[in-house]
Amino acid sequence: MSERIYNFNPGPAALPLPVLEEAREELLNYKGSGMSILEISHRSALFEGVLQSAIARVKRLLKLDDRYHVLFMQGGASLQFTLVPMNLASDTAPVDYVDTGTWSTKAIKEARILGKNVRVVASSEDKEFTYIPEKIPVNPDAAYLHITSNNTIRGTQYRTFPDAGNVPLVSDMSSDIFSRVFDPAPFGLIYAGAQKNAGPAGVTLDIIRQDMLERVPANLPTLFKSTTHAEKNSLYNTPPCFAIYMVELVLKWVEETVGGLAAMEAINREKARLIYDYIDSQNFYRGTAQPESRSWMNVTFRLPSADLEKKFIDQSQKAGLGGLKGHRSVGGCRASLYNAMPVEGVRALVDFMKDFAQRNG
Repeated sequence: MSERIYNFNPGPAALPLPVLEEAREELLNYKGSGMSILEISHRSALFEGVLQSAIARVKRLLKLDDRYHVLFMQGGASLQFTLVPMNLASDTAPVDYVDTGTWSTKAIKEARILGKNVRVVASSEDKEFTYIPEKIPVNPDAAYLHITSNNTIRGTQYRTFPDAGNVPLVSDMSSDIFSRVFDPAPFGLIYAGAQKNAGPAGVTLDIIRQDMLERVPANLPTLFKSTTHAEKNSLYNTPPCFAIYMVELVLKWVEETVGGLAAMEAINREKARLIYDYIDSQNFYRGTAQPESRSWMNVTFRLPSADLEKKFIDQSQKAGLGGLKGHRSVGGCRASLYNAMPVEGVRALVDFMKDFAQRNG
């Protein structure tokens, strides 16, 4: 294919075209160094500039105060499922989780493997994870309350976050970080694999509050301790330099080209409105998430039959609309509308959906 398509893949996902173009221009000779960004030392002043700029942009975009440390780690959100209870919960303190589907279920499993006292305080399993629980009990003795802010597979998302009082919120925000404005103050830890909304695969963003660092047990292996990475500014060992560089470029695009999170949120609202309004206007396509819990990031839907879904996915790919196959665990179709997806791409998808329904309905 000679031209770029509209990429609806759920992750690794689309990156903003201006970011890819800037990276291409700098790839062979970064800032006049005569070296690629892929070749420079992580101890060099050049990379120090990239790292510090990325940290500063995270703090500005999310309006983080001086209590928060911004860390760039490896292992994806899946490793954080283990590191969170390992670092933030004692052997006796209960840890509370809300189960809204695959990724929160896996986080719960890992905490239990560590022998933690895990309480699932709310779950949407009773309706196949098609909604976000409204009433989430808060236990003051909990070390933290863990949520998954957006559920890529089931297409659900928190509209507002739980009020946990003095209990720190911990959230996996892999698929909706930097997509909207929110108050970070209740969160003791936010973690996010970059490959959906913040950059390419290979780096995980950790935003951790100082009081949470003070909980980290001294007897953990060195690389498993959040304090190690905070004290060394993510440079204890060789970090994923290129991935961090790409995150910095993506955040620059959000901050300087889009105009910040409020502007980004308005665009994301519009994209979601376009496709949900169409789905609600007819009966050929059926949304799978309950309307009050629908994700702005991952729109999940079904067609009248599995055969039609396969045909839809095949023909949409040929029409320049990629990545619309649903997760293998649930089937169906899914359109991921992360920050890099332009409004024009969503309009093209809706037009294709209309045409496909007319031809096959």
